[in-house]
Amino acid sequence: MDPFRGQGGIQMLLTAEQDAQQVVSTARNMKMARLRQAKDEAEREVAHYRAHLEAEYQKKVSESSAGSYTQRLEEETNVKIENLKESSARVSRDVVNMLLQYVTSART
Repeated sequence: MDPFRGQGGIQMLLTAEQDAQQVVSTARNMKMARLRQAKDEAEREVAHYRAHLEAEYQKKVSESSAGSYTQRLEEETNVKIENLKESSARVSRDVVNMLLQYVTSART
């Protein structure tokens, strides 16, 4: 009976080893699945962050593009034109009077 007991013990060890291999295999598979999931989540976060930064960059580029410079220059030019019109309106009467005085004084 002793030899059968040894066989049973060996069989129990083999069964325990197979069970342990299955547990280890299942754990590895779960670990690999979690790593893939973590990698996918990280890639999504990176893509989202990259898209956010790209949107900010495009916004800054559009703000600093030639169109905005042109618009700013047009606004500055219009302000200068208005200032010139105001200043010419203030002094035009004086200039006309001065010219009239000069012309009339040269004839007499």
